[in-house]
Amino acid sequence: MGIAKIKLVDITSNTANLDPVLSRFVDLKDFHPVLASEILERVHGSTSFVAENPCQPLLQELDEIEKKYDLNLPTTEQRDYNYDFNEMYDYMAQIKESLSSEVANINELQEHVRKYQDALIQVKNIESLDIPLDDLFACEFVSIRFGRLPNDSVEKLRFFQSRPFVFKSFNQDSNNSWCMYYTTDEYKREVDNIFSSLFFERIYIPDFVHGRPKEAISALEEEIKQGKKMIDSYKSDIYDISCGCSTRLSCIKAELLFLNRTFEAKKYVVGLGDKFTISGFIEEQNVEKIKFAFEDMKEEVEIEVQEADADKRITPPTKLKNGWFSKPFGMFVEMYGLPGYKDIDPTPFVAITYSLLFGIMFGDLGQGLVLMLLGWIFYKYKNMRLGAVGIRIGLSSAIFGLIYGSVFGNEELLNPMFHALGFEHKPIHVMDPAFTMTLLIAAIGIGAFLIVIAMIINIVTLLKKKRYAEVIASHNGFAGLLLYGFILVGVVLQMGLQIPVFNGLTIGFFVGLPLVLIFFKEPIERKFHGHKMFPTGFGGFFVEGFFELFEIILSYVTNTMSFLRVGGFVLSHAGMMLVVTSLMTMVGGTGSILVAVFGNIFVMALEGMIVGIQVLRLEFYEMFSRYYEGNGVAFSALNL
Repeated sequence: MGIAKIKLVDITSNTANLDPVLSRFVDLKDFHPVLASEILERVHGSTSFVAENPCQPLLQELDEIEKKYDLNLPTTEQRDYNYDFNEMYDYMAQIKESLSSEVANINELQEHVRKYQDALIQVKNIESLDIPLDDLFACEFVSIRFGRLPNDSVEKLRFFQSRPFVFKSFNQDSNNSWCMYYTTDEYKREVDNIFSSLFFERIYIPDFVHGRPKEAISALEEEIKQGKKMIDSYKSDIYDISCGCSTRLSCIKAELLFLNRTFEAKKYVVGLGDKFTISGFIEEQNVEKIKFAFEDMKEEVEIEVQEADADKRITPPTKLKNGWFSKPFGMFVEMYGLPGYKDIDPTPFVAITYSLLFGIMFGDLGQGLVLMLLGWIFYKYKNMRLGAVGIRIGLSSAIFGLIYGSVFGNEELLNPMFHALGFEHKPIHVMDPAFTMTLLIAAIGIGAFLIVIAMIINIVTLLKKKRYAEVIASHNGFAGLLLYGFILVGVVLQMGLQIPVFNGLTIGFFVGLPLVLIFFKEPIERKFHGHKMFPTGFGGFFVEGFFELFEIILSYVTNTMSFLRVGGFVLSHAGMMLVVTSLMTMVGGTGSILVAVFGNIFVMALEGMIVGIQVLRLEFYEMFSRYYEGNGVAFSALNL
């Protein structure tokens, strides 16, 4: 559990072996490589192997061909060192040109067919006209218009009977009348305006339509038939070309995918003289896999395994490894920032405290079980990490709901169970006024305990990092723990048990001394590192330190009181469910069931979201801020 133990691995060989080494390197599993750029600037005389990747434009060209012509090439990889980029490009260009020519012919024919199909529709509407169309359009002194007129506008034509035009309708549908009108050139403008005002929509008969309408229809249908036949022929040609080239294009794609990975991998290679090195991290138990990958090249390839922090130029990455219960809560830790490799992983602590606080604030047996079910569904079928969190906090909610005796807001349903167990009443009655003050004091007590735990974790972390000045004088170190712990214990003993603990001696040692250490923390730290204690003078330090100390003291109070929200949300949740129960009583009958269902859904959605956010706030601001920095680097495996 915690942070996985890793090793630093250096793979070194002669530059002549670069391609064979990279071909194996790109297949390494769970290996976190270090970018060459992180090392180059710190090693004099080192060189980079990064160059323009010739595979990218070819892969883009191939992808365009594959999508445009629906080739569906497989995405396997092929290791072939006898590659020729020019030959690949020429072959793809040839195939693309052949396919483009066929597609251009198809597009041209489709446009031709479309025009004839549009013309066919128009001519069919005047099929009853038994006059050659060429003769009509050849009239020298008469203007003819074909089109459609709304049926209600046909009735209005009687108002224009005195005007110089002739109107002829061929057929009608439910909305329009397909028709023609003609007039002399002298009155053409006037008549056109009349029909335009009646919403006449003109239809143009293409000049390639000849003969009587029935004859024209037959000719158009034959032309359309021939056009479609030619389109099918061109599509057959495309299919033949695709089948003929798919095998070779698949090989080219496989070669390019592999070569692309090897070219991209060069960003991890550092050259020095005639040798190169690839550095990276791997989990301790997987070190032998690295050695096995280069087993047959052990004469040419040197593999050196060191401790993760052996090379001070490189920051070791962090890989979290936690148990079943705490693993999903790693998402909250990642939101804040991963721990450093030498830090303590807070995930188990977050898992326990988040589940505990959520259960206390959202205690209901029925709603907790529903939350568990929803979490399981989202995790099982959507693979959502938040769903896995929902299972755990739902379980905690159900447990505390059992203690509270609350089932979907019903505070009496579990009473027989408590009586059977020998209880006169259920252990905790949240809505009992006498319990309210106890609940709020308990909430503060829980908060104070968690803050103390956070300080202890911080002390352990600082000791691991050998930051001894902060261990002693930090407000979250030994001095802060002594001050905060004494005040907590003193309040409990003095006010709860009437044992006097606050006197001049105890206050001087447990309050005064920690405050002095906290006040002089930065000078003490500078002294530890051999620097001047007051580089800007004591006066400036005193003013700044005084206000910082005041803020620190205030933060102890505000952070502790912030946990009052734990008790507040216990009361809030119970109060909202009391409202739902009251509404059920008021409605009665079948309506009470609907109120119960939708009331519980509303409370679960609203209260559950708010409680989840508030618990996360307590984790981040009241606890993480005391012991956690979150400045680690994520372990990013090459194969991922």
